[in-house]
Amino acid sequence: MVDQPQRPIGKSALQLVLATSEEQEALVETIEAAGYQTCLGKTGSMELQKVVSAIETAAKRQGLIDESLYREMHALYHAILEAVQGVTRGQAQLGDVMRTVGLKFVIVRGIAYENQAEGEWIAVALYGTIGAPVRGLEHETAGLGINHI
Repeated sequence: MVDQPQRPIGKSALQLVLATSEEQEALVETIEAAGYQTCLGKTGSMELQKVVSAIETAAKRQGLIDESLYREMHALYHAILEAVQGVTRGQAQLGDVMRTVGLKFVIVRGIAYENQAEGEWIAVALYGTIGAPVRGLEHETAGLGINHI
């Protein structure tokens, strides 16, 4: 078994997505001091492709991934889909089944293992609400996806 560093990538993403706005700045500094890159944002929609697109766009704009490299886009895409599976309880559908989401998202990228040869990994954490498209009828939800680059 390969040893993980002091700050696991998934735990870092989850802690950051669950942090209050007051806690985020200090936590970003701690996570980045551990050698990771971070990206934070918000998205909401009844359309799954808009949620995926918002996360991908943020990662590109903040320089977390190089869109000209297929392996980076592919890794991000699969991490997003894995996180969405958690949010949607295994059924990656929203508007088709009359559900909408309002989510905070965090992307964390970096070396996730002590052995540098393991390469870089990317984690996507989602936290927010899901429910019928009627204000007040939603509930909390969360998801985490991790993939190697």
